[in-house]
Formats: sequence, C-alpha cells, structure tokens
Amino acid sequence: MPRAVSRGTRHSRTRTALDLLKQDHAEVSKLFKQFERYRKDDDSAGMQACAQAACRALAIHAQIEEEIFYPALRESADAEDALDEADIEHSHIKELVGQLEASDPGDGHFEARVKVLSEYVRHHVEEEESTIFAKARKSDCDLEALGEQLQARKAELGGEGASAELAALAARGVTRARSGQRATR
Repeated sequence: MPRAVSRGTRHSRTRTALDLLKQDHAEVSKLFKQFERYRKDDDSAGMQACAQAACRALAIHAQIEEEIFYPALRESADAEDALDEADIEHSHIKELVGQLEASDPGDGHFEARVKVLSEYVRHHVEEEESTIFAKARKSDCDLEALGEQLQARKAELGGEGASAELAALAARGVTRARSGQRATR
C-alpha cells in the first residue's frame, strides 16, 4: 500500500480517512447552517446555491465512501451491520438529493426537503462517527493510505472546491448583510 504523506511535504500532518470524512461532514453541516441564514433572509438565490453545493458535496462524499471506505472496512473490520445501515441511509439521502437537484426555492417542498435532508445527514454523521469510525480505528485498516485514496478519488470527482464554495457562500451572505440588502418579511 502507498505510504502516507510525511511531515514536510504537501501537508503539515498526515490526514487519515477519518480526518477527511469528518471534514466533509463539517463542511456539509456548515452549508446547511448557511442555508438557514439565507432562508431567514428570504434569499432564494442563496438558498438555491447552498442546496446545490450541499447536494454536490453529499454526492461526492457518498461515492468515495461507497467505492473505497466502506469496502475497505468490510474487509478489515467487524462492521457489517453498521455498514449495511449506512448503505440504506445513503440511498435515502441520494433520493432527497435527486429531488432537490430537480427543484428550486419556488417549489412547494423545497425548504422541507432541505430540512429533512439535513436531519438525515446529521443522523448519518452521528452514527458513522460514533460506530463506524470506532470500528475503523480498531481494525487493521491503514487509515492513512485509505485517506490518500479517498482524497485522490475526491479530487477526480471535482470535490476539491467544496471549502472554497462554502467560503464564497458565507462571504455572499456577509456582503448582503453589510450592504443592507437583507429582505424584509
């Protein structure tokens, strides 16, 4: 297996698979919080942008987990039941993502779909980080090498821009607030 990036190279410290996945979880959580800010400001364009960014991030995250992380754990960890549940949770999340990608804030259930999606994702993250990640730590899986594989696949799928997109969405909200363009209800 390939060795992890060492100190003094690209990263100051090696990122394991769990580090990368936790970062994804945190970024999607921030997108849902930003969506709520835009919803409170009645900013349809901001809501749409946040929902689209969250859908893209979730699709890429699910794909790298299903292609790389989950199969590696199935081979090296006693996590079958937890991974089966995660697969089912992914299918429900993907269904809502598909519905959101085909809609916009003007649709009757748009905000409700985002709310339910955020609740599904929150539950999935809690389960994954408490159960699956614990099993991964106890396994003989090389989490550093797995992290490199996840990072490379994420880059192939275009998932490297999530942090920049999140920052742009947050800055957009700050700019609107400073310029006094907040919508009134």
